[in-house]
Amino acid sequence: MKTVFKKLTLIVASLLLTTFIMANNSYAAKIRIALAETPSDELAAFFVALDRAKANGLDYEWTAFADEELAIQAILSGQMDIGFGTPYSAMQKSKAPVRIIFQLSKLKFFPVSSKKYSSLKDLNGEPILLHSRGGGTDSIANVIEDKVGIKFGKRSYVPGSANRIVALVAGQTDATIVDLSNKNKLVKTQGDKFNVLPMFDVDASDEALFANLNWIKANAKDVDIFVRALLSVYQDMAKDPTIIRRETNPDGPIGQLPKEVLGELDGFYADAVAGGLYDKNGGGEVAAKADMEWYHKAGQLTGSFSDLNIEDFWYLKPLRDATK
Repeated sequence: MKTVFKKLTLIVASLLLTTFIMANNSYAAKIRIALAETPSDELAAFFVALDRAKANGLDYEWTAFADEELAIQAILSGQMDIGFGTPYSAMQKSKAPVRIIFQLSKLKFFPVSSKKYSSLKDLNGEPILLHSRGGGTDSIANVIEDKVGIKFGKRSYVPGSANRIVALVAGQTDATIVDLSNKNKLVKTQGDKFNVLPMFDVDASDEALFANLNWIKANAKDVDIFVRALLSVYQDMAKDPTIIRRETNPDGPIGQLPKEVLGELDGFYADAVAGGLYDKNGGGEVAAKADMEWYHKAGQLTGSFSDLNIEDFWYLKPLRDATK
């Protein structure tokens, strides 16, 4: 009898230990974040939000992919958990239930060129350098073609506005589309050598946080921590853009950037906030509607526009919960 009791005790202890290990492994699971480019000043606010989320219990790791397409594919394949971009075409074509949960930035981009061109119409048949195939600048190029009545020549892709400015200055391209900060830097340092081509207003998403809906629901607590951290940063940044520099971890990926980049963080985020690059409320339904209209016109969403539903592209619950 003692032997039987002893065996039962060992079995129970073993089960308890297994349960404890499984629980700890579950708790210790890291969120795998897919970045579409290497850390830069454009990602400083995002990393401040990650630091705030970490302070509230979020464990994560990030991987920088060469471009947005690879980051999207990593989410679709389950290699990564959450990423950012504007995967509208992939969401419509893929069977995986991928949904957006937060607008990270708007499509505030500017066509810049060498002195060869002075208007968008001059770019008819001309090559252009863009961020990534199927990404925000690719969609802008599509809408430019539609609105202006032109057709670009060969499209080439280099991730990162700063990298495309380098290519422009080096004479490797005569036309590209870049973000607000890099447009301002170009005008400030070499405005007499290059043109900023007149451009119509755009309010759709450039970068948005997205993941598989099944993963979002299964990891609701972590997603809630992440979204609340992002929302807090965006709302604080709207009041005082210097919060990004002040909260940037000097030992983190942004803190390791060159001193001249870090020295411009205040100016970058002051310009970005003033220019309407960020929605302090995370986008939500307003952004979702703007996105569907924009990306349908851009050709990344197909079929009848009236058949498109917000619920097929956005999962609004985490953001709504965070704003209560």
